[in-house]
Amino acid sequence: MESGWYVLGKEVEAFEAEYAAFCGTKHCVGLANGLEALEFVLRAWGVGPGDEVIVPSNTYIATWLAVTAVGAKPVPVEPTPAGPNIDPDRIAEAITPRTRAIMPVHLYGEPADMDAIMALADRQGIKVIEDVAQAQGSKVRGRRAGSIGHAGAHSFFPTKNIGAYGDGGAVTTDDPGLAERLRVLRNYGSRVKYVNLERGYNSRLDELQAAFLRVKLPKLDEWNERRRLVAARYDDKLAGIPGLGLPRAPQWAEPVWHLYVVRILDGGGRRADLVKALDKAGIGSLIHYPIPPHLQEAYADLKQGKGSYPLAEELAETVLSLPMGPHVEPDTVDKVAATVRAALS
Repeated sequence: MESGWYVLGKEVEAFEAEYAAFCGTKHCVGLANGLEALEFVLRAWGVGPGDEVIVPSNTYIATWLAVTAVGAKPVPVEPTPAGPNIDPDRIAEAITPRTRAIMPVHLYGEPADMDAIMALADRQGIKVIEDVAQAQGSKVRGRRAGSIGHAGAHSFFPTKNIGAYGDGGAVTTDDPGLAERLRVLRNYGSRVKYVNLERGYNSRLDELQAAFLRVKLPKLDEWNERRRLVAARYDDKLAGIPGLGLPRAPQWAEPVWHLYVVRILDGGGRRADLVKALDKAGIGSLIHYPIPPHLQEAYADLKQGKGSYPLAEELAETVLSLPMGPHVEPDTVDKVAATVRAALS
């Protein structure tokens, strides 16, 4: 604040360099939020009306909004039977001559199978943008999420594993042409003040948020490791409860547990009862996400009614997020687990 320089200055430049190094990419471009990070990559690639973008059926609606913001059509693909993320085998079935991009989401902090997705995309000549909003620091076979696709879109919303004190976002990439185009798009279509090369936008990570993020970034791996310890304790304390499904990440994935999401496998009524029991015990819980994008009124025009994507719908009806974060103490986990066990037994 004392510098008097608040937009596109040294703090943003430094954070971009540091976050690119953390993710293992050559470039990082700071933007106003995670949604515009997704949208601007599609714009930079020229994706628009008449094009299709493959998206998860099971995701937060922002993934879809980025696609329709550029005039393209979202093509939903169901998750794998064993986890929350998009199924590479089903992606292959969904590709058409109009497919321009694939947008896998690393949901709940568990990375999608990027190796399988990239192998498929490379064979077909299709671009891949990773939605890393919930998974900063996670790895796929040793590589950071956001460095495996052609681009990675990141959100720094305050609740993320690394969050600012307001909105913020970024794109990571090894493509210098994409990075330069994003820098123009975010700043009114301009490289030089008052010289506008195209019809751009105002979407800039501000200096103050970048400064906060620079302080937090060196702690991110430590915080993620604390989340893993919390998840491991949940795994132990919740084991063996009838009708309760626990999250299980693949062996090749190094999740960062943005959320710890269980499934109540025998009916929405029992989930509602569990939520009430947790509330009574002073324990917060949340459903991520209660309505899949295809059933939202915002996408009623796509005419994809109930039953169109049964796996996504089943997850919406059975998932529940328990308290998770680097600040969660072991006795808190024990209290949550005891409450869940009592409510479901």
